[in-house]
Amino acid sequence: MPLRRALPYIGASLTIGVTQGLGQGFISTNLPQIAGDLGITTAQASWLMAAYMIPRASLTIMLIKLRTQYGLRRFAEIGIAVYVVVAFISLWITDLRSAVVIEFLSGIAAAPLSTLAFLYILEPLAQQWKLRLGLPIALMLLTSGPTLARVVSPWLIGDGGLAGIHFTTLGLSMVCLMLVYLLPMGPMPRSKVIQRADFLSFGLIAIGLGGLVTGFIMGPIHWWTALPWLGWLLAASVLCLTLAVILELHRDAPLIDIRWLLTPAMLHLAFTLFLFRLLLSEQSTGAPALFQVLGLGSAQMTGLFTMILAGTAMGALACVGWMKPGREPAYHFVSLALIAFGAWMDSASTLQTRPEQMYVSQTLIAFASMLFMAPAMMKGLIAALSKGPMYLLSFVIVFLVTQSVGGILGSGIFRSLINERQAFHLQVLREELTSADPMTAQSIAASMQQLAPQIADSAQLKAQAVSQLASTASSQAYVMAYNDGYFMISLVALASLVALVLHIFRDWLAARLARSDAEQNTQPEPQPS
Repeated sequence: MPLRRALPYIGASLTIGVTQGLGQGFISTNLPQIAGDLGITTAQASWLMAAYMIPRASLTIMLIKLRTQYGLRRFAEIGIAVYVVVAFISLWITDLRSAVVIEFLSGIAAAPLSTLAFLYILEPLAQQWKLRLGLPIALMLLTSGPTLARVVSPWLIGDGGLAGIHFTTLGLSMVCLMLVYLLPMGPMPRSKVIQRADFLSFGLIAIGLGGLVTGFIMGPIHWWTALPWLGWLLAASVLCLTLAVILELHRDAPLIDIRWLLTPAMLHLAFTLFLFRLLLSEQSTGAPALFQVLGLGSAQMTGLFTMILAGTAMGALACVGWMKPGREPAYHFVSLALIAFGAWMDSASTLQTRPEQMYVSQTLIAFASMLFMAPAMMKGLIAALSKGPMYLLSFVIVFLVTQSVGGILGSGIFRSLINERQAFHLQVLREELTSADPMTAQSIAASMQQLAPQIADSAQLKAQAVSQLASTASSQAYVMAYNDGYFMISLVALASLVALVLHIFRDWLAARLARSDAEQNTQPEPQPS
């Protein structure tokens, strides 16, 4: 396709990708503001994130089949039109109940957007550039939305509350609707692929993944053992997924090829992608939460997230320049090394740490994320397409589950670790902060001296000084817990790096032995004299 015609399609992909990313990012970034606007607690507002992510975790599975059976054009038009309608309705959210319903519908409506963004970037590219150029750019667009939301949210909220965010989402969705109608994509062959049993399998998968998403969002917030229904929910989720696997194994034309997914190569890929999401929880969950504990607002962190966006873009460009089949181990080696180094740098944080001191480490981690993701997805796509078009759906499911659900699970595990370590460090600090300790007495006396011009009553003055010391100890415990989490991420990345080196060595040794055996078999046998 000529450049003049290709640029609008690339612009459409950029707009659609940013729109779907911002939709998710606006929720996760602005939960405290949303809670205040609705008059609820932040813990209650977390249900909005769960409602949005539940359909996102599984809906794409059926959307791929719907697109194949009813056509790409109809799929695109209906998907984006529904998103516009939901964005328009969101302007009238008044309470938690209506907000949960709207966010659930938003998650359903946003599910097709990631597919559309990917297809629009591939549409104008020649065959040899679809994976090398289209794949890294599409992944950059789809993963940068939540970070971009953190950059623009302070300016959109301002003094007008959440209205600016709602109007931005509505405006972007209307632009996407215009682009979809003005820029039709090439026709794709249709075929009747939907069967009745698909709906039963999809229902079980949706319930199972939705339950896991809800559990790992709510578990760290309320703590796992504090909610009796949480254990039943996770057990029911595992049961539904188990039933879905049993059902799929006994179907002639399954929705998901379980046997192929259980092959060593696909299990290795799935574990690798999930491990990567766990490692990236240091950036998506760790750094923003640490600075919130330290009392920093969103506006004070925009520079950090701008650097993260720049690192992601540079990583995508590095993939465009050098990514080829067979180079995945080299990319993953560099990626794991950078993640380990960046997390180790962050593990020395203190109460005085500010976003500017994490610019280098977080940029390295963002750069590493693209070096890891794009080659891994390219390897999976090539493996799926080599088996046939029907295997593409199975790979997409692996990718989506490890990224969307894996991202929630990784974040939940990381936050659970932080809560556990914070309680441990706070207990240790409380045991050390006794009235008989000279350092504690000196700290209380210094605080009393600073507060003396404001508080006249001596008892109230001492109580306020003790309260300040306890608050400082709590913040210090959180910082120490996050340092533990960062150090753990660094150790996991290093262990993965060692495992990767051993895997490369094993493959090299196996190839060398196979080549040696082949040479011996091809040597002519000596003729008898």
